[in-house]
Amino acid sequence: MIPTLISSARHNPVPRALVALAMFMAMMAVPAMPALAQVGGIPAFNVSEGDGGSTYSLSLQILALMTALTLLPSLVLGMTSFTRIIIVLSILRQAMGTQQTPPNQVLVAIALFLTLFIMAPTFSTLNVEVITPYLDGQMAAETALADGAEVMKRFLVQNTRVNDLIMFTEMMGDQPYASAEDVPLNVLLPAFITSELKTAFQIGFLLFLPFLVIDMVIASILMSLGMMMLSPMLVALPFKLLLFVLVDGWAMTVGSLVATYQVT
Repeated sequence: MIPTLISSARHNPVPRALVALAMFMAMMAVPAMPALAQVGGIPAFNVSEGDGGSTYSLSLQILALMTALTLLPSLVLGMTSFTRIIIVLSILRQAMGTQQTPPNQVLVAIALFLTLFIMAPTFSTLNVEVITPYLDGQMAAETALADGAEVMKRFLVQNTRVNDLIMFTEMMGDQPYASAEDVPLNVLLPAFITSELKTAFQIGFLLFLPFLVIDMVIASILMSLGMMMLSPMLVALPFKLLLFVLVDGWAMTVGSLVATYQVT
């Protein structure tokens, strides 16, 4: 059933990227399943050893996939560009003073689609080098898991600040790593998310400045005119929207966010 779903999605890039990510999560959960299969001797959850490696029953594959889906939100937040994008968009909305416009659902949708756009090369590599050989039976689950982790590590290392990586390396008590392949995930993941937060707030600060200048100018004008009872935020809002539209703010913001990532 699972290979049929993958085959039907191969000709559509977006579902293929989603399926590739979901299957990678599933493979991350698969190595833990043999231990469950041995407990109680459940016939439906069995692992058979063959010449090509371990073969997992359909029930065990479905269990691994369901386990992966529960971890998917955390992995999307911690291993993709989603965190940086959603933080920048939230700061932008606050700087414009538009309260709940755009609504949270729209911001999450924009962040998700931009994440798929940025991560498309990585997901394509993951699908070609890991998911497809695994589904065709040409690669064992353990090998697919290791190769998939290496593909994700290339993206994480390229977009992690060196200082953050060194900080967590020293906290682990390790020496500097010779290459990106040597960096373990337990060091790379916190370094990556810390780097994402720092970069997101730097971009948010730069976006906040022009709107802050407009607020200060409007407040000074209202103060000089003696209109102290009139809210400066109310008067400044149309000017902020006008400025944002004139400079094509959404295109500039989205383009700048995408350009901050290195994907090879």
